[in-house]
Amino acid sequence: MPVENITRRKLSFQNREGEQLAGMLELPSGTPRAYALFAHCFTCSKNIAAATRISRALAAQGFAVLRFDFTGLGNSEGDFANTNFSSNVEDLLAAAEHLQQNYAPVELLIGHSLGGAAVLAAAGDLPQCKAVATIAAPADPTHVHHLFADSIDEIQQQGSATVELAGRRFKIKRHFLEDTRAQRLYEKIAGLRKALLVLHSPVDDTVSVDNASEIFQAAKHPKSFVSLDNADHLLTDSGDAGFVADVVAAWSARYLASAGVKDQDAFPVLPDHSLLVRETGDNLSNDIFTGRHHLIADEPVAAGGDDKGPDPYKYLLAALGSCTSMTLRMYARYKNLPLEKISVQLKHDRIHAEDCAECETETGKLDQISREIEIHGELTDEQRQRLLEIADKCPVHKTLSSEIHIVSELKN
Repeated sequence: MPVENITRRKLSFQNREGEQLAGMLELPSGTPRAYALFAHCFTCSKNIAAATRISRALAAQGFAVLRFDFTGLGNSEGDFANTNFSSNVEDLLAAAEHLQQNYAPVELLIGHSLGGAAVLAAAGDLPQCKAVATIAAPADPTHVHHLFADSIDEIQQQGSATVELAGRRFKIKRHFLEDTRAQRLYEKIAGLRKALLVLHSPVDDTVSVDNASEIFQAAKHPKSFVSLDNADHLLTDSGDAGFVADVVAAWSARYLASAGVKDQDAFPVLPDHSLLVRETGDNLSNDIFTGRHHLIADEPVAAGGDDKGPDPYKYLLAALGSCTSMTLRMYARYKNLPLEKISVQLKHDRIHAEDCAECETETGKLDQISREIEIHGELTDEQRQRLLEIADKCPVHKTLSSEIHIVSELKN
């Protein structure tokens, strides 16, 4: 996928203190293979070259990637002096929550340097995350203390000190030291229960490759290690960042439910207006292909599935809900109505026929879809009522409420 096909979307969300954190979401064209969250290095920002290049390279391969500024850094609100490793982890969880509420759950965590330690600490609180990749990460958050070792005594005695890091001045407080020392990262790595990829350069003179060895040894399988050869700590060579993105994309496809199709060019060639459903080979889950889009269908765990995607009825509701919204939007544009926002909430039930006064079926049970339509804008009561009537005219609604003839045959 060419880089020019990537959509960049600025995001903001609140941290635990109600301060706004700034993020950049890199979106591929079409349905993302998976949503990933990128954590930048200590005192860096989302715009550091490594974060930007890796995120965009992954987006070019079909991933949606959110990179953001931790509290007090880059374009995010807050005072860096009041942050610590634990607050970084909480910022990561806030970013993941924002993605889940507005887009999709995070399935892949990627962390660079101290950001790598942070994703290792946060992963256990994200049950839908399936894979974690660290880049030049320390095995212990206290590793960053060496960056301001000459000021440790002052920080301990005075409560804080202003230090120079990468040409910029930062205030480090005593609680930062105490918080990093209190971390039990080895325990979290050992209990990760997610696929782990450790990437590290053997010539990294900021965080030695011994840290990669410690992380790898602490982790349970599945785990992988990839050497970054001659790369420096910040991956300043664009080729190194591109290599990291390629490796992460190829490796993660083995573990991410929505990244089951590794090669977009390997999609089946289908006639126009057709759709293919085939088993993934993993319990009840199925791949769904249509055009250049790939979806996953599954059953909930309670029904014997693995919950890797919506169940078939959820897709049915999605078809009706999206058709309803699109139909209302097209009508509003045609009539030049001040319709600002549409949301459609649906539910499928099996009800007793006698409970439905307007239904033709009088005995037994029948299917009922409840559809709640919420519309916003300076609309009159007459316009709102007309929009409700138009909702019943959406093509999928008409299909579902009319006689449907389904022809099935076995393919030779």
